Amino acid sequence: MTKPGTIYGVGLGPGDPELISLKAARLIGSATHIAYFRKAGRRGQARQLADGLLPAHAVELPMDYPVTTEIALDDDAYAATLKVFYEQCVEQLLQHAVHGDDVVVLCEGDPFLYGSFMHLHRRLIGRVAVEVVPGITGMSGCWTASGTPITYGDDVLHVVPATLDEAQLCQAMQGADALVVMKLGRNLPKVRRALQTVGLAERAVYVEHGTMAQQQVIKLTDKRDDNAPYFSMILVHGQGRRP
Repeated sequence: MTKPGTIYGVGLGPGDPELISLKAARLIGSATHIAYFRKAGRRGQARQLADGLLPAHAVELPMDYPVTTEIALDDDAYAATLKVFYEQCVEQLLQHAVHGDDVVVLCEGDPFLYGSFMHLHRRLIGRVAVEVVPGITGMSGCWTASGTPITYGDDVLHVVPATLDEAQLCQAMQGADALVVMKLGRNLPKVRRALQTVGLAERAVYVEHGTMAQQQVIKLTDKRDDNAPYFSMILVHGQGRRP
């Protein structure tokens, strides 16, 4: 019998290709099958990050999102659509793994931090060998791009998804010494209001495409529009104990 292959969830880091780990580069460079998420009709950010690392013979397995906009967490149709999508992706990967092929799944940032791979991971465990290769997180890339440490001493860091409703955002932000707000997109106006409500707006820093060529770092109060791409977040740096 053919020994089943392994499915690797490989973190690619925050966007600068030079921040891909040696282990990730080795696995990608020797891969026979490469899978990655993308918007339909697009190449996909993860695939772009792996440019120059993929062997010419690698079989590419794009996984096209059926929806690409964050919708309210309680939207049953949205959740049902993604559930079917992730189950289809798992079956696609298993078809190759059961025939002895290893599959490398490219993951932006770290696979276990708000990444799509985690939804595959929990469906694959117990059915095939799975290995996760961590990557530098997007938030780490952004606070490094800001040029200021995100926490000092005993600062408490809160990581908050912008998809929460405004009241939940305010509650999550309160009591934070340092703050990272992810998944901005069209939620930016709501996040601005929440930051103003809890008194953090003046300290907030907006980072767009952190570590990438088109990187932008400005105070949130200096950002005049409400356009926020997928690769953007807001930081509030801690001001805690220092020797």
